[in-house]
Amino acid sequence: MNRLHDATSPYLRLHADNPIDWWEWGPQALAEARRADRPILLSVGYASCHWCHVMAEESFSDPDIAALVNPNFVAIKVDREERPDVDAVFMSATQALTGSGGWPMTVFCTPDGRPFFAGTYFPPQANAQQPAFADVLVAITEAWRDRRDEADASATAISQALAEVFEPPAGGADRLNVWEVQQQLSAQFDPMHGGFGAAPKFPATQVLDALLVKGEAGSLDVAQRSLEAMARGGIYDQLGGGFHRYSVDAAWVVPHFEKML
Repeated sequence: MNRLHDATSPYLRLHADNPIDWWEWGPQALAEARRADRPILLSVGYASCHWCHVMAEESFSDPDIAALVNPNFVAIKVDREERPDVDAVFMSATQALTGSGGWPMTVFCTPDGRPFFAGTYFPPQANAQQPAFADVLVAITEAWRDRRDEADASATAISQALAEVFEPPAGGADRLNVWEVQQQLSAQFDPMHGGFGAAPKFPATQVLDALLVKGEAGSLDVAQRSLEAMARGGIYDQLGGGFHRYSVDAAWVVPHFEKML
């Protein structure tokens, strides 16, 4: 049993029996990372996240993974529903490093908490899209030991970028141009299947809302084609009503069987 058995979060307590020596996010964990001069393995998830539970079963419960983590990292587990502030910062870092984000979120940080490598779910065995989690741990351990200056340079660059993102504009200047953002996002429209981007494909409700509010013919056409494709596809629950969280393919055929309220 690790430190999470006293956590207030039920999600964190699910990891109390992991062989990984988890810490909760807080000054004690960060102080331990600095004291031990070890990089931080930060894992962010939440109780209703399917892939969070998959990675917990496949990797966090594996003694071989724990043998790679415990001597080389300070492992910190975060419930995003308990600490949305921490989640927001590291999600921005993950998106900056990888171009996308999701949960479980897996971030490697310097001992002072600056991220230098990130990803989401890592499988136990490598596949065409992702390395095995054990291979990631070995690579990060070796990089920290042999090429720490590269990790530190990456962390510095990401920290500077995040500081710009989270710094409010002085005097209200340079306000966000919502329509410019909408235009950039709608450029990812899939004309064949509707929706935006490739698999896995999410409904992108905020983008659709912006297109409908815009009200122009082209915007309305993109929104209508996307909504009709989702309504016809497997992402729509034909029996129970409502929509599943996302489609695992680009054509909305195979849903990820999870509904988020």
